[in-house]
Amino acid sequence: MTKINFSDEYFMQQALKEAQNAAQKNEIPVGAVMVCNNQIIVRAHNLTETLNDVTAHAEMMAITAASESLGGKYLNNCTLYVTMEPCVMCAGALAWSQIGRIVWGASDAHRGFSRHSTPILHPKTEITQGVLEDTCSEIVKSFFKDKR
Repeated sequence: MTKINFSDEYFMQQALKEAQNAAQKNEIPVGAVMVCNNQIIVRAHNLTETLNDVTAHAEMMAITAASESLGGKYLNNCTLYVTMEPCVMCAGALAWSQIGRIVWGASDAHRGFSRHSTPILHPKTEITQGVLEDTCSEIVKSFFKDKR
């Protein structure tokens, strides 16, 4: 059996589908997928409005679901693909999960963790940023433009 290795762009496109799901629910359109062994194990998006919970960010939802799916709190063999740079809260949770890799699309100049704190991720966590950045940025810009 031939194993297909999917690209970062492929997985980010899957995260973008989750961001679109969020927008349809009137949520800020941030989507995420958690990947382990080149397979998506979790799909998530923002649910802060739906759940009336300020912590229900796409990343937090993905961490919780992945930990449950894998039966453990450490995600060091996983990669999180998220359409927007995680905030400080999400980065802290990702640090505690010892996530192996984080890939994000659009940077967040206002609330992204890299703008507001010293590096808080686990020292072994790899970061890749800017994957499908324009598309990831546009979905959020369009959402807020329509709100105004």
